[in-house]
Amino acid sequence: MIQLIKGFRDILPSDVPLWQHIEKTAIELFEAYGFAEMRIPIMEKTELFARSIGETTDIVEKEMYTFADRQAASKKGDTLLTLRPEATASIVRAYIQHKMYAGDPLHKLYMTGPMFRRERPQKGRTRQFQQVGAEVFGAAGPDTDAELLAMCQRVWRRLGLHGLRLEVNSLGTAEERAAFRTELHAYLSVRKDDLDEDSRRRLDRNPMRILDSKNPRMQALLSEAPVLHDFLGPESLAHFAEFRRLLERLDVTYVVNPRLVRGLDYYSHTVFEWITDALGAQGTVCAGGRYDGLVEIQGGKPWPGVGFAMGQERLVELMRQKSEPTVPAPHLYLVMAGAGAVGGGLQLAERLRDEVPGLRIQSNLGGGSFKAQFKRADRSGADLALVLGEDELNAGNASIKHLREQKPQEQVAFADLANWLARWLQGAAGDPQPAADGVQ
Repeated sequence: MIQLIKGFRDILPSDVPLWQHIEKTAIELFEAYGFAEMRIPIMEKTELFARSIGETTDIVEKEMYTFADRQAASKKGDTLLTLRPEATASIVRAYIQHKMYAGDPLHKLYMTGPMFRRERPQKGRTRQFQQVGAEVFGAAGPDTDAELLAMCQRVWRRLGLHGLRLEVNSLGTAEERAAFRTELHAYLSVRKDDLDEDSRRRLDRNPMRILDSKNPRMQALLSEAPVLHDFLGPESLAHFAEFRRLLERLDVTYVVNPRLVRGLDYYSHTVFEWITDALGAQGTVCAGGRYDGLVEIQGGKPWPGVGFAMGQERLVELMRQKSEPTVPAPHLYLVMAGAGAVGGGLQLAERLRDEVPGLRIQSNLGGGSFKAQFKRADRSGADLALVLGEDELNAGNASIKHLREQKPQEQVAFADLANWLARWLQGAAGDPQPAADGVQ
């Protein structure tokens, strides 16, 4: 038997409702904030990610699924293609290629879909993983950053997730980071013998990445290292101060983490992470920041951008700690006996699907006695069984049996069946109201 590839996963029907709930909740809120969906390919030229994310990042150096496309070979050699490890670089590429900046300068976009990284599989980290993300182009102010985080907080409230900690920092401009990088390199160089293998590899190529180390020994070593905040100029400091002030006005609680740098080179100014302590080491469930230089890096004109991505696997794990997912049961199970009843029953089910929107009908398929079919109806979780035999077909009536309530069986004419089921469905739904953002 061929087994699943290590680091990939199947999402079974019993788990899908949680995934759908997270996606639906996020998308509804994104659209309420004026975002529109964008769909991008799962594969791009490798150069796109190397240039955007940074050639010295872990993602580009070690984690991308890259291969030669022999069908697109040129005189210079094969074209290298990569399964997307993140979405922002692709969205920026599409933004430039389709000249979306023309006309309205502000664009608010969201996307969902799989990403791919050749990471060591572990809890909360897989080689194919799903993200829900949002990006804003054309707005350089801290008000955009603050509203994005208020929107994230509203997603957590709708999902009923509590205890997420927001950490924020400012990376300033490229020039300010360069000055800080020089001082950090000097500080770490005299302590090179105390660095772990990863940090020694990063020292000359990208010393800021050492700040991201999860090694407690490295964190202790960094306790007296230079702090980026001390290298920020007046404009960067003002941007960060206003961003924090707006978060406070919006009742978004945060902590400043001066060591937060994120793992991608394209970030500038605001960076942030939403973190939970309920998932062990893999505690970041949402992260992002501002990337005002990325459009220009990819060949466009200077244009501001800011965005984030949520990791669905980790959100699913948090949701699972609250309750197990349930697959929606059919409202109605169609029991059919007799050769004539099958054709007439399937035809009736299609008519009911047309006339009663929202009604979930499961037809018995594969035959079986009445007893066997009622067992299947009970296992399906349906509330009603619609019983149809040749006698019912000839009489133009259907028998409705209540499977979850002690009620007498009813006979309903085919002509009245849609109205009867519509009334029943309205009563079963109980006219539910949407949950408030802060209360579930």
